[in-house]
Amino acid sequence: MFDGSFRTAFDRSVAPLGRGLKQAGVSPDVITVVGVAMAAGCAVAIGLGNFPVALLLLVLTGLPDALDGAVAKAAGTAGPRGAYFDSVSDRLSDGLIFAGAGWYLAGTDEPRMAMLPFALFIAASLVSYQRAKAESLGFEAKGGLMERAERFVVLAFGLLFSALFVPVLWVMLVLTTLTAVFRFRKVWRQATAQRPVTARPMRRTRRRSTRPRTEVWRERAKARAESRGRYGRG
Repeated sequence: MFDGSFRTAFDRSVAPLGRGLKQAGVSPDVITVVGVAMAAGCAVAIGLGNFPVALLLLVLTGLPDALDGAVAKAAGTAGPRGAYFDSVSDRLSDGLIFAGAGWYLAGTDEPRMAMLPFALFIAASLVSYQRAKAESLGFEAKGGLMERAERFVVLAFGLLFSALFVPVLWVMLVLTTLTAVFRFRKVWRQATAQRPVTARPMRRTRRRSTRPRTEVWRERAKARAESRGRYGRG
């Protein structure tokens, strides 16, 4: 939902900060690594049940994710390598945070609830994979109720009100699953509307002889003469 005009306005607002960090000599790769480190710290804080610290680190995780692209654009180094590194780092950060939530729930009175963050990670990964695969095939798969930015906002709400942490995870799972279904249907319709290109069958062509025509005619005349002599015709 935040990929539309909100995302464009946000990128414009952080552009000056990105130019400032670029002038300070900060690399966008370093900012991405800092974001992963913040996510790891957030995971540990969630696992230990220290939700206020986890909330702070979750916010700090989102800042590098927004600034690395701004610094790359300011430095003129935005490209496929940086996009790939950023995407892989996002998946790693998500996995760490969900692992921290599973660690926390495994120590509660209902340890089986640790499967809830695991299911949520599967659904979130499916949402991200569908977009990446669709774009590689030339289709568009943006949109949905629960993208990565929305997951961060809703999870922050669950960390702020710890009594609602588990219900918030359930809401995230339902909305993320609906987003995965929405994107699947969206890409499925685009792919169905695009007719596949079928290869035309190749026609068989008679192989032409490379010998001179006079030689062929002589052999045919000789064969006819022999057949006439064999059967007494003439």
